[in-house]
Amino acid sequence: MLGFRDPMADAIGLLRPRTVVGPSLRATGEWALRFDTFLHVRIGGLVRGTCWLILDGHEPVLLQEGDTFMLGDPPPYVLASTLDARPRPAEQVWAGAEDGFVRIGPESEDDLYLCAGHIAFDDSNAALLTDLLPPLVLVRAGDPHGARLAQLIDLLANEVGVAAAGGPLVQNHLAQILLVHMLRAHASQTDWPCGWLGALNDDDIGAALRAMHADMAHPWTLKELAEISNMSRSAFAHAFKGHVGIPPLEYLIQWRMNLARDALARDTLSISELARATGYQSESAFSTAFRRVAGSSPAKFRAEVRRSVAHAG
Repeated sequence: MLGFRDPMADAIGLLRPRTVVGPSLRATGEWALRFDTFLHVRIGGLVRGTCWLILDGHEPVLLQEGDTFMLGDPPPYVLASTLDARPRPAEQVWAGAEDGFVRIGPESEDDLYLCAGHIAFDDSNAALLTDLLPPLVLVRAGDPHGARLAQLIDLLANEVGVAAAGGPLVQNHLAQILLVHMLRAHASQTDWPCGWLGALNDDDIGAALRAMHADMAHPWTLKELAEISNMSRSAFAHAFKGHVGIPPLEYLIQWRMNLARDALARDTLSISELARATGYQSESAFSTAFRRVAGSSPAKFRAEVRRSVAHAG
């Protein structure tokens, strides 16, 4: 069976996140580091001190102690002690990391301490999340989600550079927990539609989303989903598209096919089993829907994945 739960859990499961935590930065004096563009997500937070985050094309942001930030598919950016400090390539500085830390300037009780991690996703599904994210999500220490995020950053910082059993595992899980809380914070911060992520905060539309994800094999109808949302069919269809960007049954088909692609790539179910698991009464109906969304038949898709895996091996 496919492990359907809720929209956020399903998305993160399909993303297959891979986390690289650190190195953390300790710095004093005047300094500036320029980071090249990268794919997917970077999450960081200030354990101590203040610094500027200067993202190309955006106004500079002063980060303060306890603040947490998330960068989604960002352009190049700079972290700096002052706005007029001349940046140097971060890659060169990062190459000199020792025991999980990069140090700039002499050691001091008042030095800046920044902890960060990079989360990479499976390329075929990364757009499920990155298309919903702005280049910068900033959660201040005093914001509703700020205290919890600051605690998580502290926990992550305490794991960096510590040669304890299970350290990498703890770091990886903490970074993914940070991601979830940052997504929650982002969804609560914005009044703009941000796909399924923003719709989760709506009691009515969110209830329909959770119902679909809890049972993708169910033959959902517009009437059933509208009843779950305590709305008429027309009002539900209009509200759902306004929140998520596409009609409810189209959303359902897309998610079923996302899950099907993942299962076919991992070769965990036969095509007939996958058809039943995603709500289709026949293999031919499932294959037609899959071909319309994915551009090839399920059998051809799986065969191509097998060939690419064999070639890579």
